[in-house]
Order: sequence, then structure tokens, then C-alpha cells
Amino acid sequence: MFRITLTQVGFFLLPFAVYALWLWLSKSTETAKAWSRGHIFWLTVAGGLLVIASFVVMASFKDGHQGQTYRPVEFRDGVLVPGRYE
Repeated sequence: MFRITLTQVGFFLLPFAVYALWLWLSKSTETAKAWSRGHIFWLTVAGGLLVIASFVVMASFKDGHQGQTYRPVEFRDGVLVPGRYE
């Protein structure tokens, strides 16, 4: 669980680190102005979207059913049989 939390925090902080690196490489002299509320807002939005995307990817590739085939919901003899892995 700690690994997953640490990964998500890393994904959230990634846009901030990239922006700070870009400011450092561009030799910006107005660093306080570069970290205005508008920039922080969009960096936060980008970090949140990265976290959401990483959760979706992690859920999609979770390997809990390796080697099994998913059988979708079906009607058999008038009875609804739920989806399952076989």
C-alpha cells in the first residue's frame, strides 16, 4: 500500500518538478512571478489528471486473473447468470 501511495504522490509532484526544471534551465530571473497562483492551479490540475490516469492504468493491468477467460453475463434457461472468470 505504501508503494502505491508513494507512486501516486510522485505522479502528482511530477508536473511541479518538470516546471521547476524548465525554470532553472531557462534561467528565469523572475522566479517568484513564475510561481503565481495561475501556474500553481494548472500544475495542480495536471498532477491530479496524472494521478487519475495512473489509477485507471493500474486497475486495467491488474493481474488477478491470469490464464483465465472472462465469461460475460448470459441468460441460461431463463435465468440470468452473472459474469465470471473460468
